[in-house]
Amino acid sequence: MRHHEVREVLAPIRELCKVNPLTEDCHDLGFKISENYQLSVYDSMIVASSLIAVCETLLSEDMQDGLLIENKLRIRNPFHILR
Repeated sequence: MRHHEVREVLAPIRELCKVNPLTEDCHDLGFKISENYQLSVYDSMIVASSLIAVCETLLSEDMQDGLLIENKLRIRNPFHILR
């Protein structure tokens, strides 16, 4: 997608969803998750952001389906759910 197309797609999403800022606390939690669950730092930052946003489910085809993080967040592969 071109940059202007991405902006057009993001605009309505930002109207419907709260966007949380990336903070030092998020980084710290992400590194802790990376160490504890052997996830990549990049994936761990996504998980940390989801935990801070009080999400219960995170859809990812790259992370382990069914993994429960901190007894709060369940990783689900959306393609497994559809089976």
